[in-house]
Amino acid sequence: MSKPTLLHLGDPIKWNHELYKKLNKSFTVVRTGSLSRDAFIQALKENKWGDFVAMYRPFWNTGGEMGNWDDELISLLPSSVKIYASAGAGFDWVDTKRLAQSGIIYCNAAAACTESVADAAIWLILSTFRNFSWSAIAARSTNAEQFKDANKNIAAVTHNPNGNVLGIIGMGNIGYRIAQKASLAFGMKILYNDIMRKTPQLEDAVGATFYEKLDDMLAAADCVLVATPFGGSKVLNESNMSKMKRGARLVNIARGKLIDEEALVSALESGQLVSAGLDVHYDEPNVHPKLAKMKNVELLSHTAGASVESHVGFERLGMENIMGFFSTGKAITPVNVHLLSKSSL
Repeated sequence: MSKPTLLHLGDPIKWNHELYKKLNKSFTVVRTGSLSRDAFIQALKENKWGDFVAMYRPFWNTGGEMGNWDDELISLLPSSVKIYASAGAGFDWVDTKRLAQSGIIYCNAAAACTESVADAAIWLILSTFRNFSWSAIAARSTNAEQFKDANKNIAAVTHNPNGNVLGIIGMGNIGYRIAQKASLAFGMKILYNDIMRKTPQLEDAVGATFYEKLDDMLAAADCVLVATPFGGSKVLNESNMSKMKRGARLVNIARGKLIDEEALVSALESGQLVSAGLDVHYDEPNVHPKLAKMKNVELLSHTAGASVESHVGFERLGMENIMGFFSTGKAITPVNVHLLSKSSL
């Protein structure tokens, strides 16, 4: 009996070779390489890979050259496809609802980069309190006057995070890990807003207080951290930024489009917000020029989850999702299973 076909999108694996051998024992693995959108569409129209049952994308940097997974692509997939497992935490580039309509489960790999993203979030939180960007820019300028300016004046406008209140928008695995680190390392008080409340045991472990209404949490937090998936609309705009404490801080490690950047610039210029730390940006790879010039804003290049450990995990978790689904009927990290009709399961 022939093995079902699995499409491997992008580069070959680098780390989990023994697990990949197991995958090849259960599937005929076909490498597609890195195809452009037009080439990928043409291959699907020609049924180049036959009735494949799964798609596996082990790396974030390759295998996505076909662009956003929308109806144009998804409608061309054979009805045999049951699961798509990809690297990365965010899934704003794939229409998971449309995949569900075709009976396809989408699995992300957020669990593999939780530690890395949480570490980066801690750096950004600390930077917004201590204004490390100002100090670093002054030192790297090799300009003695800039160095002396930071050395003499930074203490008057910076604070320790200890005892301050961290408000987290989105208390998923990543948000919760950030809460653990911030409460233990900095002694921060944790508030959170989410569509799902944590159990009393998990709340108690980090001293977290649940806020059903986002605006109420914003008014109580000294630093607000965005850690929620992008659901198609902004969570922070001019209206609710005005409800934040004057002099509060804002950190975003989720998706750039969750925040109205023009409103953020205005809030920083007016003093409504005193600082910000951004790993992600509204118009990536373009960074807002005004934010780039602000020494009270720490900026990263969407690298919060970028570590060797994350990529080893991306590679492994994708394979485990696919093998788990076909052996037990359940994937490990599905994000759209609730959207699938019972008849397609």
